[in-house]
Amino acid sequence: MQYWLMKSEPEVFSMDDLSKVPREPWDGVRNYQARNFMKSMKKGDLAFFYHSNCKPPGIAGLMTIAKTAYPDYTAWDPNSPYFDEKSSEENPRWFMVDVKYKKRFKELITLDELKQEKKLADLPLVRKGNRLSIMPVTAQQWDYILSLSSFLPPKPS
Repeated sequence: MQYWLMKSEPEVFSMDDLSKVPREPWDGVRNYQARNFMKSMKKGDLAFFYHSNCKPPGIAGLMTIAKTAYPDYTAWDPNSPYFDEKSSEENPRWFMVDVKYKKRFKELITLDELKQEKKLADLPLVRKGNRLSIMPVTAQQWDYILSLSSFLPPKPS
């Protein structure tokens, strides 16, 4: 199993949005390194859902990779904000995975809190200049971040 951190702006797609759907494609990634990380994801991997470009930014909860990488069809739609004229069905440049809601934290673990933790100094998210929307998290970092969190009670079935 691998662990990941995936960023989304809450105005575009939030942890609350994810909690309302069975699963969701994680589309619109337009950075080659982030795309390559996505292509290495396996079904069942876990990811932190990180709210970015908001005040405060931080980790909102957990999600599961529900489907491995497949071509991001939004790149082929000229009306999509993620359109890329160099990508095609025959030669896709961009990929996406499907994610599934797992658990929401009672409180956001803010970027400032993460930066203050010495044990997370090597976490790509807290390194200066790292703006990737998808990044790997080591098992030790994963466990440590989980130790900083508390979860909301499960939803009634």
